Amino acid sequence: MSALVIVGTQWGDEGKGKIIDVLTERADLVVRFQGGNNAGHTIVINQKKYIFHLIPSGILWPQTTCVIGNGVVVDPEVLIQEIEKLEKEGFKIGPGKLLISEKAHTIMPYHKALDLAREKKAKKNKIGTTGRGIGPCYEDKVARKGFRLIDLTYPEFFKEKLKTILEEKNFILKYFDVEPINFEEVYEKYIKYGEYLKPYLTDVSKVLWEAKRENKKILFEGAQGTFLDIDHGTYPYVTSSNTLAGNACCGAGIGPLEIDMVLGVVKAYTTRVGEGPFPTELKDELGERLRNRGFEFGSTTGRPRRCGWLDLVLVKTAIRLNSIKALALTKLDVLSEFEKLKICIAYEYEGEIIDYLPSSLIEIAKLKPIYEELPGWKKDIKNIKKFEDLPKETKNYIKTIEEYLGIPFYLISTGPERENCLILKNPFEN
Repeated sequence: MSALVIVGTQWGDEGKGKIIDVLTERADLVVRFQGGNNAGHTIVINQKKYIFHLIPSGILWPQTTCVIGNGVVVDPEVLIQEIEKLEKEGFKIGPGKLLISEKAHTIMPYHKALDLAREKKAKKNKIGTTGRGIGPCYEDKVARKGFRLIDLTYPEFFKEKLKTILEEKNFILKYFDVEPINFEEVYEKYIKYGEYLKPYLTDVSKVLWEAKRENKKILFEGAQGTFLDIDHGTYPYVTSSNTLAGNACCGAGIGPLEIDMVLGVVKAYTTRVGEGPFPTELKDELGERLRNRGFEFGSTTGRPRRCGWLDLVLVKTAIRLNSIKALALTKLDVLSEFEKLKICIAYEYEGEIIDYLPSSLIEIAKLKPIYEELPGWKKDIKNIKKFEDLPKETKNYIKTIEEYLGIPFYLISTGPERENCLILKNPFEN
């Protein structure tokens, strides 16, 4: 088996970066296929924290090539900053180490200006956007008014198109009382970005096709989570791209029959950032306790995450939507100090018991979680190396989840460090 997709099963922030980093030791390529710098993956190595917003999480392994696919929207300034920061810290990030799709779309200054202006004007009906210009960039992509990264390497073509686009964008910004975008400033800055990134640009689809023919191990890195998917998430409180495993194909340029396995990442409890429904949210001392113990603050915005008990109805739906065959459990150590734990196994909706998440926000607002209560454990599990050495209550928590979902855990993260992870089965050998 040589192609593995990793996706989040909740509202993002499941700890995918940690799992991707652990599995990258066994991978030849790691491919990011959607989203932009609104996502943040955190990796902790020797107590040093690394946060990536665009560069794939596998970049810290020397043997692995990292790839940014066409489905990603790229803020070139942020990407260049990430490259240069890693190089200053001693990592070699050259064109052979990092490959970027020439078809990936470019976030422009007016995208960020529009994003912030709309959210400000929305007042009560805010989406909770990061303000990074992700949504407006995807809008332009679909409207066929976007810039691909390859366009930045053709100055005259870029100049003429930018003039036309800016007329429209500045007209819209005027409505929001936002200062117009200066053509010369944008042109000069983005042409320099194009010169810098040109050596990294390539036909990613062709690279992946050849890698698959050579039976190289490819890891596809999803950003955000299943229920932030633009189609299948809690719309409109979602991101602007398809976060499901199926988009690994469109977002990287690989056929669906080339995917061998999908691994879902489950946080041991549930969190979400920003606005939107959250049936198991804890708005009390317990929620605050989870937030502080798990250090649940957004890696991109720093916003505090909303916290609640594990919702298995969500996870089971994610398994269906993504064809997930195995799971990775993260942040299990955060639960170590709780005397009692709860897992949501169904919802009550207008007197009926249901085992799915409705599409309507009106219906979701009426859901009452039905919980199964389990005993907690009072033991630090970070340094445990074998599954059988975990406390019996911890093993019971894991087994209860597996039995409800009907699929096994292959990895269990017991702490933030790379070595705090029990690998029960290597997904590349499924």
